[in-house]
Amino acid sequence: MSAPSTTPRQVPADLSAPGRGRVGDSPLRPDGTLKVKGEFAYSSDLFIDGMLWGATLRSPHPRAKIVSVDISQALSTPGVEAVLTHDDVPGRKCFGLDHTWDQPVLAFDEVRHEGEPIALIAADHPETARRAMEKIVVVYDVLEPLTDARRAALDPDYPKVQERGGVARHQPVRVGNVPAARESADVIVSSDFTVGIQDQAFLGPESGLAVPAEDGGVDLYVATQWMHNDLAQIGPCLGLPEEKIRMTLAGVGGAFGGREDLSMQIHAAMLAMHTGKPVKIVYNRYESFFGHVHRHPAQMHYEYGATRDGKLVFADVEIILDGGAYTSATLNVVGNAASLGVGPYVIPNIEIDAYGVYTNNPPCGAMRGFGAVQACFAYESMMDKLGEACGIGPVAIRQMNAVSQGSILATGQVIEAPAPLAEMLARAEAMELPAPVDASDIRNLPGGASQTTHGEGVVRGIGYGVGIKNICFSENYDDYSTARVRLEVIGGEATALVHTAAAEVGQGLVTLEAQIARTELGVTKVVIHPADTTVGNAGSSSASRQSYMTGGAVKTACEAVREAVFVLAGLYLGRAVADLSLDGGKIVSATDGVLATIEDVLGERVIEQTREFHHRPTSGMDPVTGQGASHTQLALCVHRAVVDVDVELGLVKVVEMAAVQDVGKILNRLSLEGQIHGGTAQGLGLAVMEEIVVVDGLVKNPSFTDYLIPTILDMPPMKLDILENPDPLAPYGLRGAGEPPTLSSTPAVVAAIRNATGLALTRVPVRPEHIINS
Repeated sequence: MSAPSTTPRQVPADLSAPGRGRVGDSPLRPDGTLKVKGEFAYSSDLFIDGMLWGATLRSPHPRAKIVSVDISQALSTPGVEAVLTHDDVPGRKCFGLDHTWDQPVLAFDEVRHEGEPIALIAADHPETARRAMEKIVVVYDVLEPLTDARRAALDPDYPKVQERGGVARHQPVRVGNVPAARESADVIVSSDFTVGIQDQAFLGPESGLAVPAEDGGVDLYVATQWMHNDLAQIGPCLGLPEEKIRMTLAGVGGAFGGREDLSMQIHAAMLAMHTGKPVKIVYNRYESFFGHVHRHPAQMHYEYGATRDGKLVFADVEIILDGGAYTSATLNVVGNAASLGVGPYVIPNIEIDAYGVYTNNPPCGAMRGFGAVQACFAYESMMDKLGEACGIGPVAIRQMNAVSQGSILATGQVIEAPAPLAEMLARAEAMELPAPVDASDIRNLPGGASQTTHGEGVVRGIGYGVGIKNICFSENYDDYSTARVRLEVIGGEATALVHTAAAEVGQGLVTLEAQIARTELGVTKVVIHPADTTVGNAGSSSASRQSYMTGGAVKTACEAVREAVFVLAGLYLGRAVADLSLDGGKIVSATDGVLATIEDVLGERVIEQTREFHHRPTSGMDPVTGQGASHTQLALCVHRAVVDVDVELGLVKVVEMAAVQDVGKILNRLSLEGQIHGGTAQGLGLAVMEEIVVVDGLVKNPSFTDYLIPTILDMPPMKLDILENPDPLAPYGLRGAGEPPTLSSTPAVVAAIRNATGLALTRVPVRPEHIINS
C-alpha cells in the first residue's frame, strides 16, 4: 500500500543563488505560492486508495453520567465497518500533556464537558459515518455543570470536577512586605478584570490519516505542533511501542497552541487498527470548536500602590484561570501568569496568587501568549489607572517604572540581556500619528459601509500597551531540539539535506532552516526533509521557541558537518585546516584564497551529523514564594493603538497599530514582520470581537458566523520599529518574536477606547453594549 502524497519542502533553486537566502536575508517561503494558489496539500487533503472515513460521537451535555451506550443500529448500517467505544481502547484509557493522563480517549463513566468524545465510527463515506453516528443511543444521567471558576479556586466546599481536586495549580509569588507597603503608599488603585475565552481560530480543521502497517503498527499523517509529544501519549493508549507508530507531519493550516493537545490521532489509529484499513478523520468547523482547547478565560483582581509621583511600591494580585475539565497545559499556563503577572515593571513588594482550576466549561490549554496575555491586559490597564490617579501620562508612568538590563522581576530573575523598555516607549510615542479621519468615505468610519454614521458621535482615542513574554519552555524543563544535516554532491552540486521533527505550522521555519544551512555551510542548494519521527525530538512549535531551539540545532549540526568538510579538505589538499572557511561552495584559505570546491573535496562521500541543542538551564518556581530563574529568555513589545469610536452606537474602528519590538537579531525580516502583524491581529481580535460565549457550560457560538475574527477590513495599517539588541546566549543573538505582540496589542486597543470614551472597560472583548450601557 503506497503512502499518501505529501508536499515536498524543498527550497527552489532560484531562491538559493549565491549571496541570497542566508541568515539576515528574506527569501520567499517555499510553501507560500502554493498556499496562495490553493495548491498546497493540507492534512485535510490527504487521500489513499481504499481508505475509510472516521467520525466521532460527542456529548451534548457539559456534565452527565453515562448510563449506557447502544451501538447496534449504527453497526448494522450498510457501509459501516466499525463502531468503537471505550471498551475498544487497546491500551491506556486516558492521555494528557505533561504526563497528566487525565483525559479519556473515549468517555467511560462521566462526560465532563460539552463535545467530549464517546464513540467512533468508520465507514466507506463520510456521510454514511455521520448518519450512523446519529443512530448511537446514549442514555445520560444529566448533572448540573460546575462552571464557577472563582468558587472552584477559593471555596473548599465547591464540588470537584476532577478526582485530583478543584485546583490544578496554585502558584504564589511573594516579594517584600505588601501589608507594610500598603500602609505607606500615597496612591492606591484597584480593579477587577475579566478575559473571555478566545479560540485559536486556525483555518485548517483537525484532520489526519492513519494507515495500518504490516508489523501491527500504524503510520500517522497528521497536522500537529509536536509529534514526539503526541507519540508519547498515543503509544500507551494504542498498546504499542513507539517504534511501531511512525508519524509524519501533514500540511498544517495554522495552530497557535490549539494543536499541542491530541485531537483525532488516537481515534483514527484505533479505527485503522480495528478495520485493517486506512482511516481519515476531518472535523467540520462546528466540531473543531469542541475538538481543541482554547485560551483560558480569566478573572483577576489587581491592587497597586505608589508614591505620589507614580513610583510603584506594591502589587497585590489574584489571577483565576479556568482550565475546563482536564489539565492540558494549565499547570504551565499558571506558572507563566504568576511569573509575568505584574509585567516588565520594578515593584519592590509583590503578592500574586495564580490559580488554574477545573470546571465543566470548555477545555482550555495552550494559545499564543500562554497565560501572559490575560495578565498583560490587567497590569497594563492598571498602569493607565495608576498614571491617571497620579496625574502622569501613560508613557511616562511606564517609563518611570520600566525594567532595564539588571532589573529584577517578580520571581527574582535578573534581566541579563538588554531590555530598553523606556527607549521603546519613547520610540512608540514619537511615531507619527495617522491623519484625521476622512469622513467623506464611510468605509473609514466605525460601522463602515453599513451606513451607521457619517462622523457624528465619532471620537478618536490613543492608547499604549507593553508586554513581556518568556521564550522557550520554562521551570526546569530540559528543552532541546534535534537536527540531522547531510551534505553530499547531487547532480554535480553540493547539496545539504536538513532533517528535523519540527512542525512547520505557518511560522516559516522551513525557510529559516534553509537560511541557516546556507549560512553555515556556504552551499546554495538546500533541501528540507519532511518532518517525521525518524529523527530525534524537536520539541513543540510553540513558546516562540523553534527559531531558537531548532534553529540552534540546525546551526550546531551544520557546524559539525563543516568541521568534517575541513578535515576532508585538509586530506585532499595536504595542508593544515586552521585557516580554511566555506564560501559559496568553495574551500577558501585566508592566506591563499580559493583552494578547491566542496564538490572536489566530497567526491562521492556523504557527511552526516546529528546534534541536539539545549538552552541554558532554568529553575522551577518555589511553591511558596514563586522565586526562581524560571525563564530562558524574555522578549518585549510595545504597541500604540489609534481608534475611532462611535460613542452613540458603541462601534470601534482600529485606525492604526504601531509596534516597537526588540527581536535580538533579524533572521528573516519578511517573516518577522508577518509574525508581528499576525500576533497583533490576534490581540486586536481579543480586544474587540473574539469570544466563545458559554452559558452553563454550553457553547453558544461554535461557528465562524458567530465567533468573529478580524478580517482584512478590520486589520489597520501598521507601523513597525524593530530593534536588534542581541542576546549573547541565543543562536545569532535572536529573540523569539511570535508571541510578544499578541500580549501588548490587546491592552493598547482597549486603552485607546478608554481614551476616547472615558469608560473604565475592565473586560475583553469590549462589546458595543459595554460602551453605550456604561
